[in-house]
Amino acid sequence: MSSSTLSFACEFLREPRSVASVTPSSQALSRQVSLPIPASGQPTVIELGPGTGAFTRQIQTTLGGRGHHLAVDVNARFTALIGERFPGLDAVTADARELPRLLRERRLPHADVIVSGLPWAAFDAGTQRDILDALTAVLHPDGGFTTFAYVHARWSGPARRFRAALNERFEEVVLGRTVWANVPPALVYHCRRPRRP
Repeated sequence: MSSSTLSFACEFLREPRSVASVTPSSQALSRQVSLPIPASGQPTVIELGPGTGAFTRQIQTTLGGRGHHLAVDVNARFTALIGERFPGLDAVTADARELPRLLRERRLPHADVIVSGLPWAAFDAGTQRDILDALTAVLHPDGGFTTFAYVHARWSGPARRFRAALNERFEEVVLGRTVWANVPPALVYHCRRPRRP
């Protein structure tokens, strides 16, 4: 078992509602959620719920030193871990609902891409709404937002509520193919053109 997997499992046992999975995401899922990151320019990419850095590694590879990569997690252990692993990363311990403040403090006008590893199905309706309001408030009008859902939980009440909330807040919501190489298998939501709260 890798150190990332062990760290992730330990945090799951400590905080199962905020971590919501016993294993980190796969490389295949990481590639899918990172697709909207542009291949050129200086984009601002926000990563929500980076955990031990499965998506972080792919985002850093895609950026190749360009732009600004802000990783936001409520778990201070995860923030410290990825801050050590990825020296150029701006890792901060904060709630995703604080995105407008975090961007103001960094004098960043908006996010070009937001990639989320948050456990949406574990959140109540108010938390889902508040986080979506915060991220649509900072996302560029032409920006992209990606997140994922586990296939086995896709039809649960919280997951369906989340899908409806995405449709309310984005003009375009496209469901990607199932990533069978992830444990458990996952689906990626690709969202564009945010509607402001």
